[in-house]
Amino acid sequence: MKSNEYNTKIDVETAYHPEQSAPEQHRYVFSYTITIRNTGKVASKLLTRHWIITNADGKIQEVQGDGVVGEQPHLQPGELFRYTSGTVLETPVGSMHGSYHMLADDGVEFNADITPFTLSMPNTLH
Repeated sequence: MKSNEYNTKIDVETAYHPEQSAPEQHRYVFSYTITIRNTGKVASKLLTRHWIITNADGKIQEVQGDGVVGEQPHLQPGELFRYTSGTVLETPVGSMHGSYHMLADDGVEFNADITPFTLSMPNTLH
């Protein structure tokens, strides 16, 4: 059940970290900053996360767990929560997508989908 009562907008910014990466060892470090905004009409709490991380070779890593960065933010309508996390890939390009499982204050559970985004070392993609 998902209507305009339960809407969550998710924006992503990514960065490559050459100082932590070691391309000769197939280690590419990326951070991603997520902004979660409750655009619905009911307050809701982020319970769990589910990520699917894919590198350029097609290797898939799945990550599931409670909350994000040790928190389970509770967002009133119009409120936002921003956090930064990271991942390490074996290739200079990859992608991530997933979802947050949310619980609205009225007891309705729903998923907030995170559309796929690209992780890319600079000057790798045109």
